[in-house]
Amino acid sequence: MSEKNNKYGVLLVNLGTPDEASPAAVRRFLSEFLHDQRVVDMTRWLWCPILHGVILPVRSPKVAKLYQSVWMEEGSPLMVYSRRQQQRLADMLNVPVELGMTYGNPAIESGLDSLKQQGCSKVLVLPLYPQYSRTTTAAVFDKVAKVLRSQAEIPELRFVNHYFEHPEYIAALAESVTDFWDTHGKPDYLLCSYHGIPKRYADNGDPYPLHCNGTTALLAEKLGIPREQMSMSYQSIFGREEWLKPYTEQTISELAKKGVKRLDVMCPAFSVDCLETLEEIAEQCKGTFIEAGGEQFNLIPCLNDNPAHIEMMAQIVRQYSQNW
Repeated sequence: MSEKNNKYGVLLVNLGTPDEASPAAVRRFLSEFLHDQRVVDMTRWLWCPILHGVILPVRSPKVAKLYQSVWMEEGSPLMVYSRRQQQRLADMLNVPVELGMTYGNPAIESGLDSLKQQGCSKVLVLPLYPQYSRTTTAAVFDKVAKVLRSQAEIPELRFVNHYFEHPEYIAALAESVTDFWDTHGKPDYLLCSYHGIPKRYADNGDPYPLHCNGTTALLAEKLGIPREQMSMSYQSIFGREEWLKPYTEQTISELAKKGVKRLDVMCPAFSVDCLETLEEIAEQCKGTFIEAGGEQFNLIPCLNDNPAHIEMMAQIVRQYSQNW
């Protein structure tokens, strides 16, 4: 095999986003996302009529309006920041780096195809989910396997399962907090809000809450914050069944009622700012906090394409690509 065809490349993977902030585009995206049994494991004959008959027709126009409120000039925030991550990581490593989304565009298939065309016989898949969950990380693995199933020759693969406790990740989070506080001053309380999953998934073995707890504890230690001034919660609850608790919106309301006047919230499970941070937290939860008696509410931005975040990704890639 020639040197040209014996190099490695990196596939960054995030969840995905609609192509545009329209009801039709949102419906396409939500349909693909909510059809994945890793995300919703209900029996198909029961779930599909609910999804297509009720959820998609009702939620798509509403969610489209929310996307419109955070849409950037270059496109969806998740896509804009993910593209910046891709480019800056490629520049730092000087190896091919492609972007794939579990749902929507660019598809994981197109990312793998592009790496193959660039002569990469080895691929490191880096899902941008610090904390493992069946609903995110495992869904990436499924999609990669599905794409490669029909190919005569598959690349040598390495797959990053999680990095919730990686020292560079914790350091990048801590730096983002201290940089924010250097500019805006310290709050009365810091809340780490993670994307929720159904409690049943954790009961059946998903280690996600353990990883979230681990990240929060390590971050508190790094920042030197007493735990009575910092805690964690879960956001983006959907449906009627019980999800991991405590719920973010309820926690925020309770903190305000207990006398917290300034609350800062960060979202360590999200590698880039997106609808769930820019609208759900910065708008909806801010309103909840003020209505409950709070005075000042801040969203600490996600790591996005911060230099410390890109360096962390580079460190992970170097670690997993040793001897390649």
